Amino acid sequence: MTGPARRWEPSPIGYEEGWTVAEITVRVLVDAGLRRAYTVAGGAFLELLDALRFEPLMALVTARQDTGAAFMAEAEGKLREVPALLLGGPGPGIANFLVATRSAYQDGTAMVVLVEERASVRLSGPGIQDGLAEPDPLAMFGPFAKWTGRAETAAQVPVLAARAARAARTGRKGPAVLAVPADFWVAPFDGEIPEPEPVPDDTGAVLRSAHEVAALLADARYPVVIAGGIGRAARKDLIVASEQLGLAVYTAFRRQDSFPENHARYAGHLGVGIPPGQLDALDRADVVLAVGTRLDEVTTQNNRYPSSSQTLVVIGPGLPATHRRGLTFRIDCEIAPFLKQLVSVGVARSRRSSAANAATHTHMTPPRTSPDHPLVHPADVVRVLRKVAPEDTVVTADSGNTARFVHRYWCFTEPHTQIEPPEGVRGYAVPAALGVKLAAPKRTVVAVISDAAAMMTGQELETAVRHRAPILIVVFQNGLYADIAVHQAVKHGRLNGVAQTAVDFAAWARSFGAAGYTIESPEQLEPTITRALQHQRPSVVDVRTDPDVIDPDTRLSTLFQRGRKR
Repeated sequence: MTGPARRWEPSPIGYEEGWTVAEITVRVLVDAGLRRAYTVAGGAFLELLDALRFEPLMALVTARQDTGAAFMAEAEGKLREVPALLLGGPGPGIANFLVATRSAYQDGTAMVVLVEERASVRLSGPGIQDGLAEPDPLAMFGPFAKWTGRAETAAQVPVLAARAARAARTGRKGPAVLAVPADFWVAPFDGEIPEPEPVPDDTGAVLRSAHEVAALLADARYPVVIAGGIGRAARKDLIVASEQLGLAVYTAFRRQDSFPENHARYAGHLGVGIPPGQLDALDRADVVLAVGTRLDEVTTQNNRYPSSSQTLVVIGPGLPATHRRGLTFRIDCEIAPFLKQLVSVGVARSRRSSAANAATHTHMTPPRTSPDHPLVHPADVVRVLRKVAPEDTVVTADSGNTARFVHRYWCFTEPHTQIEPPEGVRGYAVPAALGVKLAAPKRTVVAVISDAAAMMTGQELETAVRHRAPILIVVFQNGLYADIAVHQAVKHGRLNGVAQTAVDFAAWARSFGAAGYTIESPEQLEPTITRALQHQRPSVVDVRTDPDVIDPDTRLSTLFQRGRKR
């Protein structure tokens, strides 16, 4: 169903020659809630860049490299749950968007990607112009996009842009990619734009599903929840459901802010290297509710859970099918209204807290470290950060072993405080921190990153300086690709290709106009990090961590000994 069409009036700013397609497209996207456009400025969309200059509700953020721009847009979408705009030119530029687009697709993150193509008069020719190969953007993004479209006429562009914004943010969110020939932007616009389509009312279906799940829970001995992904938007409702229905709640891998980790019903984070006691609730469970999350390999502990004897209920719009032995139900609806209905029709139960809760809090307690140790223990860095940073600090991190110290010792208690990619992505944390800070300027934002990953997209520190965005970047510098070093030490008892040259990140930061600090001993941690958090400009803290402390449970020297005995 569509509403009555409307004809756009000229902007109060005034355009002497009337509206162009670029100007009206920007207004359509602003109406859809988009507030920032991320890009590396390109010649294919000059008219669009000019239109953004005159739109007070849409800020333009020009990154130093396309990958950084894409990670910024993806991180803002995660935080706001409303898409940001990502602009790219033809060819190599948009290829750099693929990792972030894939992350958004996997994690259900809203994002609108406008991709510029060659001028429309050339589209029918071969994919090579002026000696440059230009791949088909829709074929390139197709496997990683929720929606793709291509404008065949200039008049279609605003209509398709509105459709892309709606597709990105309704149902299971995801990236929507629209390809637009470069010459369409300057074309005059004299068309009509339909009103936004109403969201279908699925109250009846939600109520029926809630009754069915309530009956299942009433008969269950020990039901548990695995929460994450798009389930984070329904966090308050999940807390109420866990308390009223007696549900133990786990959080999916890298989705620890889906449920407060200091809550009595919290059972643990299904991450890497967790102790057996933390799995007590899952071992005892007969019903597992997967709320808003994909069941990836780490979350399922190498496909151990849910077992074939456990009934699985997957709750959330558009979640992928789960192929497993055992009874599986899918509830394809918005999570918050479903949980509200479930609480209203469910039978209140008082189940004792699982032993997993106590095991989890023991596991999360940072170890006592030796004051005589020559280098900084990574756990001490997280302990001090957690102590001096505000409770609602947003932490961004990459994949790899550095993030495991955050997963283990941070204790996420507030919503939207953990922004990480769903799979093995390096170079995410720094641009993601900037995207978060621009979207939520009052929040403290800390990027926790290894020295290896800092060199991948760390140039976006200059973008943070330019936009006066006071993010804090904490670099764990151990001189290694730590995750790969673990595998090499275990398999071969030696390392190759994983050593990194030491970098003076404090001087590097100052070269961009940011504040820079170096920490080489534990006693420097608290005063230095406290000072860095007080800056009204971006800051980098270079912490020289012990390379032997390769992850929270392992010493590299011990792995060498084991590997050499094989």
